[in-house]
Amino acid sequence: MSGRGPGAPGADSAAALWRPLRGFIARERALGRRAGRTRAGALAYELLRFGVKMAWACLFGAIMLALILATAWLYPKGAALTRYDFLTLSAIAVQIAMLRFGLETWEEARVIALFHVVGTAMEIFKTQAGSWIYPEPALLRIAGVPLFTGFMYASVGSFIARVWRLCDFRFDRHPPMGVVIALAVAIYVNFFAHHFVADIRLALFAATALVFARTVIWFKVWRVHRPMPLLAACFLTSLFIWIAENVGTLTKTWLYPHQVQAWSMVGLGKLGAWFLLLVISYAMVAAVARPQPRAQARASAVSSVASASAPAKT
Repeated sequence: MSGRGPGAPGADSAAALWRPLRGFIARERALGRRAGRTRAGALAYELLRFGVKMAWACLFGAIMLALILATAWLYPKGAALTRYDFLTLSAIAVQIAMLRFGLETWEEARVIALFHVVGTAMEIFKTQAGSWIYPEPALLRIAGVPLFTGFMYASVGSFIARVWRLCDFRFDRHPPMGVVIALAVAIYVNFFAHHFVADIRLALFAATALVFARTVIWFKVWRVHRPMPLLAACFLTSLFIWIAENVGTLTKTWLYPHQVQAWSMVGLGKLGAWFLLLVISYAMVAAVARPQPRAQARASAVSSVASASAPAKT
């Protein structure tokens, strides 16, 4: 299917970016017209759209979490291919399949690759420092870190990139990107440096609050854009990642020192660490997506993103 120009039917819909969704654009609009005849119907339909959009944005992360759960319960003990290596090969296969069938754009794949590198570098350092361990054997690993771990970080970047497009993010009072990137670099350095010098995490929380205190994301689920403070969005996303991390440790895919003898929940302190990691993740995606003010027309954004992802179209 060829790409859609900005004037083509459905070109104003983010669904046009992913080949399998394009055929649903007209039917979805007809359903929306019927649902919008009453206030209750419109509210229910917008909530449904929100759930569907979040599910689509989480697609890669949900597949990774499902693989972790399934292999923890069902993977045969003593198999020639270790569980970790199976997860690595499965993640690669999922990436290839998502690109091949239009479930992911090439731009998203590039974001995922960048997150994979950044995440793996931190994993190597943190496991060497004893922050957590991967208790099972693996052939596909670097310095004791199984290669599938980079895909877990990449799933965060994938979610942000996809939800940015699906909900047509616009911003009020967004800080300069130079400031955002400087903050992200400081947070990333502190993840390493606090093992040797003073931990400046509290100062980084304060700096994050200062930088983004007035920033509002305007996101579009259906007909109108709705506001949410960017700090609130980061916190809520961090909370869901913290829940997913508890699932990961419950399946013993990785373990913190206090969980080696018997499992217990990941401490709430890790929620703060994930919040700071979300700031890094946001900065990386924002550097590519270029935050746009709420007043700017959507058509130009859809046109530019569709052009950037053109190699994924046939």
